[in-house]
Amino acid sequence: MQTQGTAKWAGMGAALLRGSSAVAAILVVGCAAHDSFSRPPSDVPPALQVPAGQKLTRMLHATGVQIYQCKASAKDPSRYTWVYQEPKAELSDRSGKDIGHHYAGPTWEADDGSKVVGDVVARADAPGAKGIQWLLLRSKSNTGKGVFAKVQSIQRLNTIGGLAPQDPCDVSHADQRTRVAYSADYYFYNGRR
Repeated sequence: MQTQGTAKWAGMGAALLRGSSAVAAILVVGCAAHDSFSRPPSDVPPALQVPAGQKLTRMLHATGVQIYQCKASAKDPSRYTWVYQEPKAELSDRSGKDIGHHYAGPTWEADDGSKVVGDVVARADAPGAKGIQWLLLRSKSNTGKGVFAKVQSIQRLNTIGGLAPQDPCDVSHADQRTRVAYSADYYFYNGRR
């Protein structure tokens, strides 16, 4: 037989159980999201694998342009070709929040002031030839105390666009610069602690 007091405790217990279940569900979803973030992508070509002992710390999406300039060929000055100059892109996290910029160097600079400058180690053609090459880069220099302060390796993957222009490049277009839209995912790795 339930009294008024035991009914009150039973109701509170049921509410607590419902609340605990909701918290547990949030924790499971949060852990799953964090777990998928902390694993590197599985479709990376062997040449673009990061060195052993490094851990994925961040994935950022870049949206911007690859800039090319029409220049005379070093081997044959009568022939002209589009020569890659630099990237200019905004970096955002998985929620879409702007984190920083990507520009010549190649450099990644976070809004917190930290920077990493990379050096290309390996390249692989993008699947389906729909984007610029996928890259593995190593850190050449790091500055600041934020997001990029301890980055050791960077992968550029999932590229779309950014290929050299198909526009004419000849003496009448010499030194002309053009911007080609692109997007890519950049994966940043630090050493294990």
